[in-house]
Amino acid sequence: MAAANYKQRTIDEFRAKGGRGLPPWGDNILLMTSTGARSGERITNPVVMRKIGDDYVVVASKGGAPTNPNWYHNVQANPEVEVEVGGPDGIERFRARARAVPDGPEHERLYKLMTEVWPSFADYQAKTSRVIPVVVLTPIS
Repeated sequence: MAAANYKQRTIDEFRAKGGRGLPPWGDNILLMTSTGARSGERITNPVVMRKIGDDYVVVASKGGAPTNPNWYHNVQANPEVEVEVGGPDGIERFRARARAVPDGPEHERLYKLMTEVWPSFADYQAKTSRVIPVVVLTPIS
């Protein structure tokens, strides 16, 4: 229950602050709403992000747990997601296509860039035997 409360508090704070200045992530967080792979329900998760070109990169870290977060399985089954990001004029909402990058050179490059945004990603990878996937969110026009 504590994790669910923390998640909801983060979502509420994100929306109250227009997606900006959320401790400890600053402006490097977005809300991603995916469709549950089994339930079909719409589920919103706050995730640390980095904008690279027109894309947003997020990490399926689950704090270095031995399994991937549920949202990762959801975006693999249903790659079209809704994204909310903070901007100068408030929250921008758009649809995006999620593309998993589970390993390889692109993964290594993106994961390293994400550790610059949130250094704990390096610790998370060190404490688990799984390769923590990266997901690229590309806006759909």
